[in-house]
Amino acid sequence: MSHERAWILLPSGRRLDLLSPDPLAWTDRDLAIGLSRTYRWAGYSAWDLPLSVAQHSLTVLALCEAAPGPRLTPAEALRELLHDAVEALMGGWDPITPLKPHLGDGFTRLVERPQEAVDTRYALPPWTDESHARHKRADRLAAASEAHHVAGWSRAAMREHLGITLEPVAHDPLRRAGRPDWEPWPPRIAEERFLGALQGLSAAAGRVLTGD
Repeated sequence: MSHERAWILLPSGRRLDLLSPDPLAWTDRDLAIGLSRTYRWAGYSAWDLPLSVAQHSLTVLALCEAAPGPRLTPAEALRELLHDAVEALMGGWDPITPLKPHLGDGFTRLVERPQEAVDTRYALPPWTDESHARHKRADRLAAASEAHHVAGWSRAAMREHLGITLEPVAHDPLRRAGRPDWEPWPPRIAEERFLGALQGLSAAAGRVLTGD
């Protein structure tokens, strides 16, 4: 048995080399499955289910689309949806978020490789100062709302320990009919909703790849 393996086996049966990721190595469903099973807040939740990165990604997109400013193009919306795609390709690393400042340049370079592969595969437009600021506000607003409504953080603790000063959003932009606001979705629902958004935006932006 080799001890030098640096690839992961994806649900499609394909292999993703983490040290030299091929932009065509994964299918869209591989990505949707991975993000639906990668959890925010280290998997801790005040609900019966943890919150997936897939649901978070859709929330950020919805908040960004609702923010003041020009309407997002399909390519810009796709960039929002995929802003955390690397977390699925790296095998679900969201729980180490608090450690990232302590991991050094090696970790940074390791993450940059799959990010470049995502950018290439979906031909994502580069961030401008304005678009990145709009994205970061939506991402922080989603984080504030998730911390309070999903992970159970108090507003005081969010300010003191997370540095989050934004007020959580009371209304869940992704609320499902008959279900409470901010309730985490089962993985299968998160997978299908993310995949539907990904394929719809990819088609609108002209980023469709055959067989995915």
